[in-house]
Amino acid sequence: MTPQTPAPRSRRDRPAKPALTHEGIVATAVRLMEAEGLQRVTMRRLAQELDTGAASLYVYVANTAELHAAILEELLGAVDLTPAAARGDWRERLLQVLGSYVDVLFANPSLARSALVARPSGPNYLALVEAILALLHEGGVPDAQAAWGVDVLLQVATATAAEHSTRAQSGNAEGEHDALTAALREASPDTHPRIAALGADLVSGTPQQRFAWIFRAVINGAKTTPRD
Repeated sequence: MTPQTPAPRSRRDRPAKPALTHEGIVATAVRLMEAEGLQRVTMRRLAQELDTGAASLYVYVANTAELHAAILEELLGAVDLTPAAARGDWRERLLQVLGSYVDVLFANPSLARSALVARPSGPNYLALVEAILALLHEGGVPDAQAAWGVDVLLQVATATAAEHSTRAQSGNAEGEHDALTAALREASPDTHPRIAALGADLVSGTPQQRFAWIFRAVINGAKTTPRD
């Protein structure tokens, strides 16, 4: 008996694909980033994952940069903003908020680097900015200085996360750090007197101690430095 060739399956018999939505696209992009890295989250790759054409995605997301900003916006929902409404020293509570922001980016190294240029504008980003401004206001930082200070604080936090998450991914991060430490400690006082004077202190402290000092310096500067 001659085997029968299966009849082609009609498109009408296939399960209907879920309708595209902005929320669904971003959720899929987040999953794709977690599985394959942000560099793989392109409009073409995302369309493949959603079983659709790339042109269909442009109705919801203008380009890859906007898509990456949407991913960042989604993950900002994990930032702990509760210190803003708590009690205690406003500076320390602001450090807690900024530290949580850094932790979210640090957990996603490729996103941390993208965040240096990404411009989210959703509710999670606005909630983060509002929390920082509220704490600066509580601390008596003049409004004009707070308006610029929030931008600097987020820039410093983002750059910190990008730098350290990149180092964490480097296969030779420890060796590079040891080489830098040795170069600073062994600098000649004849050619580099200030480096020799400070010596090991240039690379002293834990990352957490240095993070806290950097943020306190920016916070105190925002409060005491007029804009004109």
